[in-house]
Amino acid sequence: MNRSLVTRVAAHPWVLTLVLVALVWIVAGFTLRGFGSWGHLRYLLELSAVIGIVAAGQTLVVIAGGIDLSVGAVMTVSAILLPLLSPADDPTGLAGIGATLAIATGIGILNGAGAAYLRVPPIIMTLAMATFLQGLLIIVAGGSAVSVSNPAVIWLGSARPLGLPAGVILWILVSAATLYALHRTPFGARLMAIGANPIASRLSGLAVDRASVRLYSASGFLAGVAGILLLGMNRQGYAGIGDPYLLSSIAAVVLGGTSILGGRGTYAGTVPGAILLVTSTALITVVNASPGWRSIMFGSLILALLLVSGREARR
Repeated sequence: MNRSLVTRVAAHPWVLTLVLVALVWIVAGFTLRGFGSWGHLRYLLELSAVIGIVAAGQTLVVIAGGIDLSVGAVMTVSAILLPLLSPADDPTGLAGIGATLAIATGIGILNGAGAAYLRVPPIIMTLAMATFLQGLLIIVAGGSAVSVSNPAVIWLGSARPLGLPAGVILWILVSAATLYALHRTPFGARLMAIGANPIASRLSGLAVDRASVRLYSASGFLAGVAGILLLGMNRQGYAGIGDPYLLSSIAAVVLGGTSILGGRGTYAGTVPGAILLVTSTALITVVNASPGWRSIMFGSLILALLLVSGREARR
């Protein structure tokens, strides 16, 4: 029975991530004063929402065998451009949000088109896009911070409907939509097939190029949503505000059990992966440990889960 349980966990690495989150929360709740309080856990979920939303698009891209290194830059672009694109005569602030998300989606479309039709490797295409956007931001913003007065963005970053942060509710909606698209639609099945064997998928008649454009446009859109949420929480945007979320989005995907080589994975694992990343950072801050331990911890967790995943794949 124990061997069967281990085999099942190995076959579904996201279960192991979920168990780790539960164990960390339980142990920390009993050993650290105030850690298990609802206010603190709600704060951790609010921080996790930013990583979780941007990692939703990253999960889809990775499952299809690609990677998006421009998500951090897209988040920064969204956080800086939204205050500049929000018209003063719009009392709702929705016009600025719509324009910003359109730009973020357009960046994703360019990434997908470059990877699909120009045959540029995704890692090169998205890295080049990130570098281009960083230079563009220096020209536009000049390195100065931009304050937000958009009422919709401020509400998103501070409202507590039903006792939950608005960002967490937004994350729940994004999670439901992502899981439905991935596991309940033909599009999700095509992603798995493309990630497992893109050549066979193309020969079998799947529109691989079109799917690639749709994937990267979704990744750009979700990175824009995460950037807007981050702007609402910080109340200002500045150059580099989204940079830490690039590696966090990839780490959350890997911690959730999604194969970095594509063809296998689920967003159900990325959700606890994002929470685990934020919780680990919070614990390191509470115990006043060196920031270097965070990198060691993340690296060890990722390596352990990759070893479990790789062993099951070989079996």
